[in-house]
Amino acid sequence: MRISSHNRNRRNVATSNRSGVAVLEAAVILPMMLILVLGTIEMGSALRASTIMQSSVREAGRLANMNWSDVVEDGDTPNAKIERDIRNYVTASGLPGSALTVSIVYADGQSIGLPFDISDEDNALQMMKIEISMPYSAISLFPSNHMAGTDVRAFLILRAGLGGGALSS
Repeated sequence: MRISSHNRNRRNVATSNRSGVAVLEAAVILPMMLILVLGTIEMGSALRASTIMQSSVREAGRLANMNWSDVVEDGDTPNAKIERDIRNYVTASGLPGSALTVSIVYADGQSIGLPFDISDEDNALQMMKIEISMPYSAISLFPSNHMAGTDVRAFLILRAGLGGGALSS
């Protein structure tokens, strides 16, 4: 059986049209898939940063409620020690600890939002808030204006002094 040249040309045209459709489909689908993959990676990075920051604040809460006389050196304060430890923890985890903003403030009452001195014995059993924030631009893997001006935050609210951490022995 012999295939005529007319049938052969029809098959070539059909195959040629199908490959053109495949190229068009790829041109539409690939950019969308790329955006989804890059967005997933970016959000994963932000989630990782948030988890690291929350863990560092939790560790700072433990330090805030321990006996500081064994941990804080002469001339240092528990507040400064906590801030340093948070920055070191975040830096050791691969994030820029120098980009952090750390605040230790009152969490309730008339003094809410004012700086909280952990070593002040009058603050025993008062509610305090340890909060850290980092600009999203310091965490982002891709340059983007979409999240410009936003921060990733983590905080912990706890009672001070439950561990008997008075500086005087």
